[in-house]
Amino acid sequence: MTEKKARGAQAGGDAERPALPATSWAVLGLLSFGEELSGYDLKKWSDWSLRFFYWSPSFSQIYGELKRLEKVGYVSSRMVAQETGNRDKRVYVITDDGMAAVRRWAREAPVEPPVLKHGVMLRLWLGHLLEAEQMREVLGRHREYAETMRQRAEADAAGARAEAAWAYPSLALKWSERYYASERDLADAMLADLDEMVAAEAADAAGAADDEGATRP
Repeated sequence: MTEKKARGAQAGGDAERPALPATSWAVLGLLSFGEELSGYDLKKWSDWSLRFFYWSPSFSQIYGELKRLEKVGYVSSRMVAQETGNRDKRVYVITDDGMAAVRRWAREAPVEPPVLKHGVMLRLWLGHLLEAEQMREVLGRHREYAETMRQRAEADAAGARAEAAWAYPSLALKWSERYYASERDLADAMLADLDEMVAAEAADAAGAADDEGATRP
C-alpha cells in the first residue's frame, strides 16, 4: 500500500477514506445537523453562518460539492414536489457513512494555521503609491465593512442561541462578532497611525525648509 493510501485507510479496516477538500467538509458539516436540505437551503445556511469565518460559496460551488459527496456515498438525494407548483427540487441528506466521516474529520483533522489574505493591508503596504487621503478612504471603507459584519454576526449569533442544536455554531458566530470588532478597532488604530505619520512627515518637511532658508545668504 502506498503512503497516500495508507494515510487514507480507515482505522481498523482496509477501506480507503476519500480525500476531500475542506469545502466538502463544510457542506457535509451543514448537513450534519440532520436536516434534509436543497442546494438553495445550503446556500442560505452558509450565508447565515459560515460566511463570517470560512466560506461564502456560490450555488455552483455548493452543487459541485454535493455531487462529489454523493459520489463517495456521504450524502443521498431525492426529488420532491413543491407545493407552489414549481418544478420539483432535489434535496440532500447526510448518510450514516457521511456522519461518521465528518465526525472523524472534526475530531482528527490537523489544526492548520489560518491563511490571511488581507487586501486592505496589501493596499497599505503599497501606500507610497497612493496619496494619504486615498489611504484614509480605503481604511475608512474597511472600517465600515467590519462594523457592518460585526452587527450581522451579533444578530445571527442571537438567532442561533434560540436553537439548542446550534449551540456550537452560536459560539463560532460569537467569535465572528469579536473578530470583526477587532478589525474595526485595528482600522481605527491604523487611521491614527496614518495621521501621526503624515503629521511627522509634514513637520520634517517644514523643518527642512526652515533649515534651507536659514543657510541662504
